[in-house]
Amino acid sequence: TIKKMAESEEEVDVLVQRVVKDINNAFKKNPNIDEIGLIPCPEARYNRSPIVLVENKLGVESWCVKFLLPYVHNKLLLFRQRKQWLDRDDQEYFYDVQPSQNISVAALIDITCTLLLLNPDFTTAWNVRKELVQCGALNPEKDLYLGKLALTKFPKSPETWIHRRWVLQRVLQECCPQGAGCKEQGEADRPAQAERLQRVLQEEMKVCSEAAGRYPSNYNAWSHRIWVLQHLAKGNIKILHDELSCVKYWVSMHVSDHSGFHYRQFLLKSLVGDPSIVLDKDTLSLAVSSPDEHCASLSKGEGVSVETQRTAVPDLFDEEMQLCTDLIESYPGHETLWCHRRHIFFLWHHWNKEHYRGCGQASVLKSSDGTLNNTLSETTGGKTAQDMDVDVVLDAGKQGYTQETKRLKRGPLQDCHGLPSEHRFIAKVLNDCRSTEQSRISMRCIGLLYHFDCH
Repeated sequence: TIKKMAESEEEVDVLVQRVVKDINNAFKKNPNIDEIGLIPCPEARYNRSPIVLVENKLGVESWCVKFLLPYVHNKLLLFRQRKQWLDRDDQEYFYDVQPSQNISVAALIDITCTLLLLNPDFTTAWNVRKELVQCGALNPEKDLYLGKLALTKFPKSPETWIHRRWVLQRVLQECCPQGAGCKEQGEADRPAQAERLQRVLQEEMKVCSEAAGRYPSNYNAWSHRIWVLQHLAKGNIKILHDELSCVKYWVSMHVSDHSGFHYRQFLLKSLVGDPSIVLDKDTLSLAVSSPDEHCASLSKGEGVSVETQRTAVPDLFDEEMQLCTDLIESYPGHETLWCHRRHIFFLWHHWNKEHYRGCGQASVLKSSDGTLNNTLSETTGGKTAQDMDVDVVLDAGKQGYTQETKRLKRGPLQDCHGLPSEHRFIAKVLNDCRSTEQSRISMRCIGLLYHFDCH
C-alpha cells in the first residue's frame, strides 16, 4: 500500500507532492468546485490518489492529511524563513540566495491553497496570499473563491472572514479609485466596475447565507454580512430592504439563531435610523449623498416627504412585529424570538418618540380598544390629539389639498403595537402556553414593558 511505500522522508515528499498536484489538477479539471470535505478513511486501502472529485464536490481521504498538512506547513515556513522574494521583473519565481531553493509563484499558490483548505486559520498562509495579490500575481476573485471553499468545511473560521474583508477592500479600491486623475481615467470603465462590484456583493451574500446555515449562530458570518452592507452597499436602501425580505424566510426556519435576528435588527435600524435615508414603501427610492454612489450602482430618487416616511416606517415595524407574533405562536418557548420582539418594540418606542415630537405632532399609536398609548402620546397646544386629527396641513392651498381629503386619502395610521396591545398579547401567550419556560420568558418581556411604561 501507499502507507508502506511512504516509509522514508523522501518517499513521503514524493507522495505529498503528488497529492498537491492532484488537488491542483482537480481545480483545473472542474473550475466550478463548490464544496470540500474529508472522507473518513483511516488508512490507504488502494494504490490510488486520495483526492476524489464527484461532480462539483472535492473530497480528501483523511489518511493522507497527517502527511499532507505537515509537509505544506513546513514548506511555507521554510519559504518565509529564507526570506525569498518576488522579482518584480519576473513574476514567475520567488528567488532565494541559493538558486536551487527558488520556488515558482504557481507552486507557492498551490501550497497555500492546499494548506488553507486543510487549516484555514493559519494566518501566515493568508498573509503570503496577500503579498501575491498586492504584487499582481494572484487575482483577488480567485482568493475569494478559495475562502468560499474553505468556509464550506470551516464555516466559522475567523481568519478566513478577516482575509475576505481585506480582499474586498482591495476590490473596492480597484472599482472606486481615489483621486482626480483616477476618476477621469476610470470614467469609461465605470459601468464594468459597477457590475463587478455588484457581482461581488451578491456572491458575498450567498457565501454568508451558506456559512450561517452550516454553523448555528455563526456570529462571524453575520458580522461579515453587516460589514459588506456597510462598505459595499453604502446605504443603498433597496439592497437593505431586499435583505430584510430575503432573511425573513431564513430566520423563520432558524428561530433559535440569535445572530440571524441581530442581523434583522441591524437592517431595521439602518432603514429607519439614518436621517439621510428616507424610505418610500412604494418606490424604495434613495435620497442619500455619497461620493461613491456609482460604485454600487445606486439609483438616486427624489426626496420623500416626512409625511410619506411617517406612513412607511410604522408599516415596517408593524410587519416585523407581526412576524414575531406568528413565530412565537408557532414555536413557543424560544427565547430568541422574545429578545427580538423586545428589541423591535424598543426601536419603535424611540423612533416614534423622536419623529413625532420632532415634528411637533401627536402620536396616534392606539391600542385596539382605543386607549391612547400613555408612553408615547403627546398634546398639541394643550389639547390632546385625536386619532383622525393628526394630519396638519402646512399649506392649505397646495394642490387643492385639505385636511379632510388628505386624511381620507391616507387613512389613519395603523396600530403598531402600543403597550396595551402588547400586554394583551403576552397575557394571551401566558394563557395558552403549556410550559413553565414559555411563561418565564413572557414574564421577562412584561418586566421590560413596565420599564417602558415608567419612562
